[in-house]
Amino acid sequence: MMSKKKLVVIGGGAAGFFCAVNAAQMDPLLEVIIIEKTGKLLSKVKVSGGGRCNVTHACFSIADMIKKYPRGAGFLKKAFHDFFTTDTIEWFKKRHVELKTEADGRMFPVSNTSQTIIDCLMNEVNRYDVGIMMNRDAKQLTIDNGQWKIVFANEEVIYADYVCIASGGYPKSAQFEWLKNIGHTIEEPVPSLFTFNMPGNPVTELMGITAENVSVKINGTKLSQEGPLLITHWGMSGPAILKLSAQGARELANKNYEFTISVNWVPTYNEQTLKDKFQQVRFDIAATKINNRNPFSVPQRLWTYLLQQSGINEDMRWADLPAKEQNKFIKNLCAQEFAVKGKTTFKEEFVTAGGISLNEIDHATMQSKIVPNLFFAGEVIDVDGVTGGFNFQNAWTTGYISAKAIAELSQK
Repeated sequence: MMSKKKLVVIGGGAAGFFCAVNAAQMDPLLEVIIIEKTGKLLSKVKVSGGGRCNVTHACFSIADMIKKYPRGAGFLKKAFHDFFTTDTIEWFKKRHVELKTEADGRMFPVSNTSQTIIDCLMNEVNRYDVGIMMNRDAKQLTIDNGQWKIVFANEEVIYADYVCIASGGYPKSAQFEWLKNIGHTIEEPVPSLFTFNMPGNPVTELMGITAENVSVKINGTKLSQEGPLLITHWGMSGPAILKLSAQGARELANKNYEFTISVNWVPTYNEQTLKDKFQQVRFDIAATKINNRNPFSVPQRLWTYLLQQSGINEDMRWADLPAKEQNKFIKNLCAQEFAVKGKTTFKEEFVTAGGISLNEIDHATMQSKIVPNLFFAGEVIDVDGVTGGFNFQNAWTTGYISAKAIAELSQK
């Protein structure tokens, strides 16, 4: 009788679990073990989307979907043909987890709690007898007598026929050392989703205000994004800023997170069209105080702040607005500049750009092109998406493809 083949998955997050449970289902004779270096499983799943778990995004066109990945779009374009958003929705549905779509396209479990996703994955682990070893930090990976030998920080050793690395993104290059030692190239990791710090800027006094649709660009670059912007007590956040941080992850790291941005608070206008609009407004509501009538859907506290920044008295009427102040006001509405000094990364939800170089991974199997029987899934590879469920979709896709490839190999 043939001895049982063994798969060890390093990393107890979304990608690791997805690889483990799918491989165990596809080959019932395969012994599967998940190794997690901390005392917590699926910790990002738990905190994602404010504890609701943003499972994926309701985007059903691969061409549109890959635009949401600043790095790894070409790689995922091929991989998504094997397992896409539709497959994710179907996979969870088969396991009695229904997903719902919110107005912005993000998809969450109908239950509105990430615990539903965790319970679903844990049920699969139990159903297919997947082993779990916690508090084991893999430090060395070598080939010993045709098998993988994994050595942990506590000097414990485990052997496997197949290894899938799903350890997540590492913020420091040195943490990839054990993977460099088996011949892989690492794209330098830098933070990808972060907020912009503006120490001492008066705008921070408006903390808690959300402008529903703004356009933000980073001066001196081609980087720009539109969407909601949240003013915080340290600067700016919200989808527009987070997408911009992902889009410019490498460029902004090179600038040491010191740069200036231009914010257009009324992105349907530019300076010229806004000038024309002002003429019309001054004619239509001439006698009204500017602070009392804001025809642009700008939040009231923000409107008052913009008036102050433009040197306009709050009691001034539209008819009395002098040309100099009007021009300054238009500039502030369309292209207000802010100096950014530093960033704040979400500790629980941090995402890194960088990881295992994509030209060393086969997109059809997620197997290493450098050494056989070694696979990768999730954020450890050089793929990262903007906020909105895209990083989880990368985890499900790469986890599933690696599981399928391993199950096929183990059954040969």
